[in-house]
Amino acid sequence: MHAAKTHLSQLLARVEAGEELVLARSGHPIARLIPYRQQGIPRRFGGWRGRVWIAGDFDAPLPESIGTAFRGEG
Repeated sequence: MHAAKTHLSQLLARVEAGEELVLARSGHPIARLIPYRQQGIPRRFGGWRGRVWIAGDFDAPLPESIGTAFRGEG
């Protein structure tokens, strides 16, 4: 870890070039540095319009019997 802190700039340059690095403490791997990759296509608001139907009462309170089951009471 000390070496990683001391040489962070050089390690990031290697990652930027496409290399994947594993950081370890006392010989045990704890983190992996990988190049950041942009997502392919950005999400568009309304992309599922016309494909999904949501009931008007989808956020209405649950019946008490279902609520108690979720809480582990019944």
